[in-house]
Amino acid sequence: MTTLVGMRASRLLSILMTLQARGRVTAQSLADECAVSLRTIYRDIDALSAAGVPVQSERGAEGGYRLLDGYRTRLNGLSSQEAEALFLAGLPGPVQALGLGAVMAGAQTKLLAALPVELRSTAERMRSRFHLDAPGWFSDADQPVNLPLIASAVWEQHPLQIRYQSWKAEKFRRIEPLGIVLKSGAWYVVGRVGADTRIYRISRILELSMLDETFERPPAFDLATYWQDSTQRLSEEMHASEATLRLSPWGMQMLEAFTSPFARSAAKIGEPDPSDGWCTVTLPVGSIRQACAELLRFGAEADVLAPPELRARFAEVAAALHRRYAQ
Repeated sequence: MTTLVGMRASRLLSILMTLQARGRVTAQSLADECAVSLRTIYRDIDALSAAGVPVQSERGAEGGYRLLDGYRTRLNGLSSQEAEALFLAGLPGPVQALGLGAVMAGAQTKLLAALPVELRSTAERMRSRFHLDAPGWFSDADQPVNLPLIASAVWEQHPLQIRYQSWKAEKFRRIEPLGIVLKSGAWYVVGRVGADTRIYRISRILELSMLDETFERPPAFDLATYWQDSTQRLSEEMHASEATLRLSPWGMQMLEAFTSPFARSAAKIGEPDPSDGWCTVTLPVGSIRQACAELLRFGAEADVLAPPELRARFAEVAAALHRRYAQ
């Protein structure tokens, strides 16, 4: 019974916060979000009204439920864990880079003031004891000077004229920025170029200007889905071949450190050889040159078996190293 009461209280709070955040909401939308029946939503609305919450019902095609104009509720329905989690929602460094440092500080101050007294200390403790560091180990985070301007263009839907340094050449592009992504300390802008959607690393944008015109954002575009699909395709393109090698026990320990998550997830690992503990491993790899450069990190702890072209490349590199260092 206690669990059911708690579930209903949580659902009533969710309905209240949804009405406060969105204005008018249909009963069907509330039922879908709360995963309950329409009848349950009707009972919940009656319960909120009985508790003194001014919920108004509006009929018609554009109807639904909404709160009386001007009504606001304090954040006194938050659990201790929810209040703590809110103070981990933003990384201070990235927020500052986007030009929103002062905005985030002000929002957290207002949030802290709105919290009940008993939750303020736990929220402050969370902020003082946890620090989120986005960049990977042994790599610096990008500090692109153009980031705030690009963020403004994304938000206001203004096209950008950019001069971009790719791996091969310097390029000029007109892009319609659809979103910004922070990945392992590097900032990227996803932009539409003609009929294509492409990704540009912001630190490689040498010059840019924001155009006065505006563009229409594709209604069906979802940034998170596009990014996930793009990174998956990139991983598959960069690992179009396979290599088979034997790894020593130490090499097996370093497999996670020396290979990408995509390669590890697709790796086929055999049982250790009882005589020496070495394992046969098949990994997805890229070109022969790229695979050789990556697998050389294992040193003498790896024995490349296939493909023959990769084994021959290893022999050439080993011979060149021997000639250089035998002196």
